[in-house]
Amino acid sequence: MSISLSGIGVSRGIAVGHAHWLERGVTEVLEASIPEAFIEDEVARFRRAVRLARQQLKDIRHAIPETTRADITDFIDTHLLMLEDSMLTLAPVELIREQRCNAEWALKCQRDELAAVFDEMDDPYLRTRKDDVDHVINRIMRILLRQENIPELAGNEARSLRGAIVLAHDLTPADTALLQHQGVAGFVTESGGPLSHTAILARSLGIPAMVGVHLGAAIHEGDTIILDGEAGVLIAEPDEDLLKEYRRRQRQAQKRRTELNRLKDLPSVTLDGIPIHLNANIELREDVRAARRVGAEGIGLYRTEFLFMNRDDIPDEEEQLRQYSSVIRSLKGMPLTIRTLDLGADKDAAPCAEMQDHVATNPALGLRAIRLCLKHVDLFRPQLRAILRASARGPVRMMIPMLSSGSELTQVLDLIDEVRQELAMDGLAFDPDMPVGGMIEVPAAALVASLFARHLDFLSIGTNDLVQYTLAIDRVDDEVTYLYDPLHPAVLRLVKMVIDAGRSAQVPVSMCGEMAGDARYTRLLLGMGLTDFSVPPNALLEIKAAVRQACVSDIDALVRQLLASDEPERIAQLLNTINEL
Repeated sequence: MSISLSGIGVSRGIAVGHAHWLERGVTEVLEASIPEAFIEDEVARFRRAVRLARQQLKDIRHAIPETTRADITDFIDTHLLMLEDSMLTLAPVELIREQRCNAEWALKCQRDELAAVFDEMDDPYLRTRKDDVDHVINRIMRILLRQENIPELAGNEARSLRGAIVLAHDLTPADTALLQHQGVAGFVTESGGPLSHTAILARSLGIPAMVGVHLGAAIHEGDTIILDGEAGVLIAEPDEDLLKEYRRRQRQAQKRRTELNRLKDLPSVTLDGIPIHLNANIELREDVRAARRVGAEGIGLYRTEFLFMNRDDIPDEEEQLRQYSSVIRSLKGMPLTIRTLDLGADKDAAPCAEMQDHVATNPALGLRAIRLCLKHVDLFRPQLRAILRASARGPVRMMIPMLSSGSELTQVLDLIDEVRQELAMDGLAFDPDMPVGGMIEVPAAALVASLFARHLDFLSIGTNDLVQYTLAIDRVDDEVTYLYDPLHPAVLRLVKMVIDAGRSAQVPVSMCGEMAGDARYTRLLLGMGLTDFSVPPNALLEIKAAVRQACVSDIDALVRQLLASDEPERIAQLLNTINEL
């Protein structure tokens, strides 16, 4: 009987293989008293362990193939730098001498102290970097305890890893790199999240992965398992029919990936010569690698909400500036569109939630996004300052979400002007001509898109919310998801209205919602006049393929017929005809 476990899918793809448990936990450490005469011998033993840990990491770094080194050596270099830090190398020596204790106990005490420091950090990204400290200390500890590190895997175990789906409580960056080099099919860990090293590296290396899975005793060594990194599902001991189905999906996906990868460096242009801009949506600096790997022209949507989540306070201007600057450096000259804070409804953060005066009965229609920011300017102003200052470090655009009226737009633009003047008076560098745009995701905004086009530098259609608000449904409510329809005539006409308003005002219009990343709609959107798409990195090459196979002049008449139709069946029929041309 098959067993299905759920978790967080952090790297897309399907893997089918045998389960391989990787035990890398450290045995409980006990304190031992060291006689005075042997204290320096214990210090020398600790220092030898540090040297060996350093050499192991250097060996791993050199063992990684050149084709993948750029993606992972940063993590290993970080660990090497930590092995030079006095907090890891000198502090335990002092404890050995002062407390006359064994090296393992001294190292454990130092680990506990450093863990407490990281736990008190407010920045969620920095908090997750406590894993780095644990990984480095555990490497030293395993050497002291004469436990196995991955470089010393026995030949039989190393061979057993090829094609395996590795199960572990946690994986270090070095573990992940070496395991990938040894041909594993996927990773599953009990700990970690989307920000963990396993998640970041798995995405970068293109290996299916899940984290946050409660494995328990459900899966045994050697069990046949299926890992669906997109759905976040792990299936143990599947029946023959299920196994055949997933192997078929796997073959299809691999064939399609090979075809799509050939498009990376080819121009995004239709058959009748219309150039189309393809940008990527990201949330983290690490996602830039995935965007670059698929040939994105830039970042059309950088979500900033993660900076405000999983913490008890609000990130200040300098912290935000550091984050934005880090993304800009990673882009190496590619343009970046930063969306201002869009919290509320399906997203929340403790410090922002405290600003709510009451519990909203319908958060999607309540105080969220720009409404929240305009009510709490003390929250909004530091972000505006940070984004403007970041614009001095590379090509940056600012995008305002959830605009719905001219009065909101006036307030936002006035506040941005105030911030520009403040920065000038403070002598801080910024781009005075940084473009400011707005998201069109409310029907009211779409209906007056010409107003926004006159006052903004660009528009971006957010179809996820636009569909939700136009059709009066909650897109996360299972009871009404069947009503969520991007092809509803009202939705299509609003989208067309925004595209036409931008064209009339000679203002660029992009689309960054799920509709933009679904290749079924690409030809239709091209026929409606859309020339700028911003999509998840893993969808970009599919969209490029659809663009390169489309001839807009051939589908123009059909698109006009589709937009004029009120019948769902007729719309679906015309869409099929458009996609078959």
